[in-house]
Amino acid sequence: MESWVLREATEADTATILALVHAAFEEYRGQLDPPSGAHAETLDSIREKMRNAQVVLACVERKAVGCIFCQSEADQLYMFRLAVLPAYRRHGLGRALVEHAERRASELGFSRVRLGVRTALERQRAYYERQGYRPVQAESHPGYEMPTYLILEKALSEP
Repeated sequence: MESWVLREATEADTATILALVHAAFEEYRGQLDPPSGAHAETLDSIREKMRNAQVVLACVERKAVGCIFCQSEADQLYMFRLAVLPAYRRHGLGRALVEHAERRASELGFSRVRLGVRTALERQRAYYERQGYRPVQAESHPGYEMPTYLILEKALSEP
């Protein structure tokens, strides 16, 4: 694969981020109950998320092929919407984006990073566990009795 770079997204990237998230999460359409919120994202919802979260893009030859959202919370960094286009998976882009989030957390003085992963997505859970994330909570979407997602956490070295 060609070389790639990570860069912070700007408001000018909103449409690109939306298209990237929709394309990367398309494989889950009709597969999750409740459906992934990624499919309901709009330009306005992406802009709103960008007000409170840093978005980092992974680019190959200036084309955005991956992204991650990083949001500072009280005592941790929460990362979400890790998305890599299918043709660019298994080349280290996702790991690079996660590692960027972890470095960002350390820079901000946080000692841990959290994320949510659907219980039905065992492959994704295993992906994060290989990177040192461990389940700390089981949660349910509104209207569901059984857990529908897990909160995973990774403790970081002292910043």
